[in-house]
Amino acid sequence: MMATPPRTVEFDIRGQICPATLLVALREINKHFTEINLGKMQLLFRTDNRDSINTIPESALNMGLHCSVVKNETGYTLLISNQE
Repeated sequence: MMATPPRTVEFDIRGQICPATLLVALREINKHFTEINLGKMQLLFRTDNRDSINTIPESALNMGLHCSVVKNETGYTLLISNQE
């Protein structure tokens, strides 16, 4: 039996700066923490704020979650999940 892939919920926070980007991310992580931790959901944040690529992953790590960061043409994509 194959495992169901996690549902991805996407947030476009481009144009916002820290601490607003961090506060949005923390609100959503806390709101969906159980589902993320169980591997049922992952959060994807699109940002163009360079500070966010440090503050959001650090906060996710402190909560026991993983955050990957990918630079792209419009900024950065951060994916928060329960696995590396």
